[in-house]
Amino acid sequence: DFGDTVQEDKPIISIGAWAQYFLDNYATVAEAVEAMQDPPFAIVAPLLPNGRAAAVHMSLSDVSGDSSVLEYLDGELVIHHGLEYTVMTNSPTYDQQLSINAYWDLIGGVRILPCTINAADRYVRVSYLLKASPKYAEPRMAVASVFSIMRAIGVPLGMEDPEHPNISATLWRSVCDHEARRYYFESTIQPAV
Repeated sequence: DFGDTVQEDKPIISIGAWAQYFLDNYATVAEAVEAMQDPPFAIVAPLLPNGRAAAVHMSLSDVSGDSSVLEYLDGELVIHHGLEYTVMTNSPTYDQQLSINAYWDLIGGVRILPCTINAADRYVRVSYLLKASPKYAEPRMAVASVFSIMRAIGVPLGMEDPEHPNISATLWRSVCDHEARRYYFESTIQPAV
């Protein structure tokens, strides 16, 4: 949640422009994280149909394998930076996702994994599947493996949870091959990469 604070001394950008800003201004995750220690802009979140301000977080990665998850909590930017931050879902907050996943790491995914469409459950499943899947050296197999994992945890079309209106169907998937400089997209309604 962005909170109600807009810093008037900084330029304002929209949620949609946030990703483009990083692509245009930083060559590495480390550069982006350093620059965001004092964010050079403020973000204004649009209101959602339920009347609440949109929340957002972003995952950054680069060719070196470095990664980061950035999220706004009560108007403050929280940054998780390191090679271990490779999985992200919509909710709950990222520190809670990490705690839930740590519990399931103790349980072990071979015997049982949480299986609802809840984002926290999907985080646990994808984290386990990434650790358990082979690490393919051939780029085509690596991309196929990542798409396979993402398909296994997506929310099927038409599924919703009236008690949790933030849960909705997976509409697209994307995979970035940093070394080949290729970005792959897959639409759920037209399943071709």
